[in-house]
Amino acid sequence: MLELTRIHAGRWEAVWRAPEAPVLEVLHLGQALEGLTISGAPMEWHISQPIPAELLSDGVLSFVVRDCSNGAEVAHFAIIAGEPLADDLRAEIDLLRAELDLLKQAFRRHCAESGA
Repeated sequence: MLELTRIHAGRWEAVWRAPEAPVLEVLHLGQALEGLTISGAPMEWHISQPIPAELLSDGVLSFVVRDCSNGAEVAHFAIIAGEPLADDLRAEIDLLRAELDLLKQAFRRHCAESGA
């Protein structure tokens, strides 16, 4: 079971709680990243994956952590960076606010009609 994940100092870190060390890989755009380390002892395996600087760019970067023994996804993480993203988030928030206003108006209209 994967617990306690974080990104710190350019590395994704996690703790795997199981009797045996996992056999994992971290993928970005379907390509396995190099440098994954697993150390520790039964019931507390420390996992560390360096995030290559050359991958960092504007936008959203998604990573998948996969169990090599069965191919199952056990975790994923994302890094969001860059100025264009700020504009995207502001636009998305503006759309959500507009939709919420429409819903509030429709709800008030419904309440007024059903109450009269």
